[in-house]
Amino acid sequence: MDSRVIAVVGGTGKLGAALARRLAKTGRSVIIGSRSAESAQQMAAALGFGLRGMGNADAAREASIVFVTVPFAGQEATLAEIRPHVGGKIVVDTTVPLVPPKVMRVQLPPEGSAALRTQHLLGVGVTVVSGFHNVAAHKLATDENVACDVLVFGDDKQARAAVVELAGQAGLRGIHGGPLVNSAAAEAMTSLLIFINKTYRSDGAGIQITGELIEPDA
Repeated sequence: MDSRVIAVVGGTGKLGAALARRLAKTGRSVIIGSRSAESAQQMAAALGFGLRGMGNADAAREASIVFVTVPFAGQEATLAEIRPHVGGKIVVDTTVPLVPPKVMRVQLPPEGSAALRTQHLLGVGVTVVSGFHNVAAHKLATDENVACDVLVFGDDKQARAAVVELAGQAGLRGIHGGPLVNSAAAEAMTSLLIFINKTYRSDGAGIQITGELIEPDA
């Protein structure tokens, strides 16, 4: 088991809490981060599995891998809070650039994607990987198998592989999606899935890649 500590910033939200619980359940050391340390501690206690709760900055400081699981509107402020503590670390950005009220329309930011925006805001000393854009949080919060693949993007192949592995530990199939710039495809897909869910009254549609996949060389 990888001994690196994981922080899930924004971990009191639906996706963050579900992901933190899944990873902690496997025996990983996981910290829930929140703007309020008290809220993070309460969530950690409610979820169990040895989870700890801290403020966002403290959680990022303690961890080697930091997940950012906040809404697009809170992305910039959250990144500013953790930026002093993530140099040389892997930051996994799950942000989807949804702009209410038109969340069923693709609205990528000027940088090209939320992930590229994260890289810009955190700077070159941080390894940014993105993923978990298309997984329904309420399904991830259960103990059931989730029929959804996780496309993972990043310019650093080893960091990307680490996040693919984490997806597998969370009970999902992680798939290499190429460089960080490709994150735009998965981020845009979320708006399409929201539209599909509403149009066809689906309970959290996801994506699965068909065909036989041969594991890439390390």
